[in-house]
Amino acid sequence: MLFFYVRHGDPIYNPDSLTPLGHEQAKALSKRFVSYGLDKIFSSPSVRAQQTAQPTCDLLGKEKTICPWADESLAWQDFAIDASTDIHTWCFYDPAVLEIFRSPEVRALSDKWYEHPDLVKYDFGKGVARVNAAVDEFFLSLGYRHDREHCRYEIVEPNSQRVALFAHQGFGMCFFSSMLDIPYPEFATHFDFTHSSMSVIHFGQNGKYVYPKVLQVSGDGHLYREGLMAGYNNYYKF
Repeated sequence: MLFFYVRHGDPIYNPDSLTPLGHEQAKALSKRFVSYGLDKIFSSPSVRAQQTAQPTCDLLGKEKTICPWADESLAWQDFAIDASTDIHTWCFYDPAVLEIFRSPEVRALSDKWYEHPDLVKYDFGKGVARVNAAVDEFFLSLGYRHDREHCRYEIVEPNSQRVALFAHQGFGMCFFSSMLDIPYPEFATHFDFTHSSMSVIHFGQNGKYVYPKVLQVSGDGHLYREGLMAGYNNYYKF
């Protein structure tokens, strides 16, 4: 199975939608997907995620399945904090929390990172448990049972499908952490997703177990192909 994680296009957060640029990004993305096809399309319930998915659905003649657990607002409740900079923002944007995330003590705690004395007040463990349960149920529905003890997936029903989930940046941090058994502080500190980006994960079919392999993170080649600005959101162009 090839699994595609797509962040929504250039957004308007209030009201929830895409900008004109975001719609162009969604159209560019759909042309990339139509080249090889998709078997299943999933989306967060947010308007901006659904609008990003819609051109792909239209070109492929497929309906999208809504995943309430992928809603960015739920991840925001779980992983946003009142930061040291006096704003309410994602924990991975707060300099003070980042220092804790990178500490030897947090790294030693591994998947129990949220039990660090300086982090327990945020109750991150509740969000981790919620996302883990949703991720495990989702991939089991696709034929892969998550064995978290050994950081692998048991192949219940092998398939060669191409599956896409259209969702978000903040949710993506906890989703990837859970899916790949990488502690959240490690992933959220070092990775990010640009608007309309495609990340690709391969679930191989050899043997009884799968160790998902990331083939691409935050790819935006579809933007360059259509003459749209590539890079990171509206900040860096490369």
